[in-house]
Amino acid sequence: MECGKDLKRIALGIQYDGAPWSGWQTQPNGRTVQDRLQAAIAEFTKAGISVTCAGRTDAGVHAIEQVVHLDTELEREPISWVRGLNSFLPPSIAVRWACEVPRDFHARSSARARCYKYVLYNHPIRSPLQHGKVGWTFRPLALEPMQQAAQYLLGEHDFSAFRAAACQAFTPVKTMHEVHIEQRGSLFIFTLRGNAFLHHMVRNIVGSLLYVGKGDYPPQWMDQVLQGRDRNHAAPTFMPDGLYLSKVTYDEKWNLPQEDSDLSLWL
Repeated sequence: MECGKDLKRIALGIQYDGAPWSGWQTQPNGRTVQDRLQAAIAEFTKAGISVTCAGRTDAGVHAIEQVVHLDTELEREPISWVRGLNSFLPPSIAVRWACEVPRDFHARSSARARCYKYVLYNHPIRSPLQHGKVGWTFRPLALEPMQQAAQYLLGEHDFSAFRAAACQAFTPVKTMHEVHIEQRGSLFIFTLRGNAFLHHMVRNIVGSLLYVGKGDYPPQWMDQVLQGRDRNHAAPTFMPDGLYLSKVTYDEKWNLPQEDSDLSLWL
């Protein structure tokens, strides 16, 4: 971060295709979204500036709208941040909007909720046209049992059964506001909205819901897994391809120019 008395805090809305990248968080190999974004910021500002995101995403996971903030002395109009940074970014990453925010805004801690969507292609044969953009399973799925199983996840729970071993969250207790599953032909779209999520939590939940959808377990099994709090009893972590960070919700007081997060606009 730059030194100076007149630092301004800038919020950015970032969209990315996660397939080419090793996740969000910076790594020594430099092949992450954060690394590439910070390199673009360095080119644009001529200063080394780090960014803070609303929620980290794993390798292969996409973002319709990731939100980040940074501190800088640079004076630029919002559209200059957008066009300037995008000129240094690859086709798989784009800044969609920018705005100056109060210094007490924080991309992560100011967030009230996060919404993830998982898009699954359910067909006997995989589609090369959807490679990297959707998950895939060839066994037929039943929608209603999955919808019934999903209801057990609503509310405040200890989600240890769906927590990765490497998760660094302070507590496994999270509040799930919504779990919605819909079918559009061969596509199943899972929407999960909560105050926060554990590492691999969404992919582990989706994998477990698929066990129910395939008829391996009844809907009540999801409640047994949740209450058991044992990661070994849930399904293996499902593929990242169809997972999207869809929206991060903030109080209106921050006046962020966020965009429509309807997934159909981007598929």
